[in-house]
Amino acid sequence: MRLVLCDDNRMLCEALGVALEARGHLVLATASTTTLGIAAVATHRPDACVLDLRFPDPPDGLSAARIIRQRYPGTAVLVLSALADADADALAEATRIGAAGFLRKDKNVDYIAGALQVVASGGVVFDAIQTRNAWSSGTRRYCPTRDLTSREMEVLRRIVAGQTTRQMSCEMNVATSTLRTYVKNMLAKLGAHTRLEAAVLATRENLLGHPVA
Repeated sequence: MRLVLCDDNRMLCEALGVALEARGHLVLATASTTTLGIAAVATHRPDACVLDLRFPDPPDGLSAARIIRQRYPGTAVLVLSALADADADALAEATRIGAAGFLRKDKNVDYIAGALQVVASGGVVFDAIQTRNAWSSGTRRYCPTRDLTSREMEVLRRIVAGQTTRQMSCEMNVATSTLRTYVKNMLAKLGAHTRLEAAVLATRENLLGHPVA
């Protein structure tokens, strides 16, 4: 599919774009605000716009989805939401707007790519809403970063900050092979399949303090 991606986290947006292109989709543009996202849709007229739900500046994701569906009906809208955002009201509004899908951000890239294939064939994909946090158990909260070493935590911070393998290897003064071992172990401990998933989890669950500049 020909896509426009819109998410206020530029690093996550670009990483998702690379991953989707590796799975056969064509990313025409990425945008970090809904205003830029709507403009990109107007320019490129993509098959679909993958759109985050929450943005710091108006319009929010659902308002942008409504504008896109009204002005550019040939573009399907797939809404991505963090678990905290995924409430029944948002899902119902997305349905009323005519969005083709509403997915939680914790889905892996293969799932999102598969959902886009469903949308391409004229179908719709809506996740069931989870009413409790996946990382909560009763009144006690498990922090998945407690098992990470200090080096693995540093790698996670740098991934969230958008650093490349080369940047991390250079600034941490370690070999690329060592850096990749840190990344592999960190992903395994977090239960993430990709750096993108780890960054989404860290951002969504506020697992880190201030990221590396």
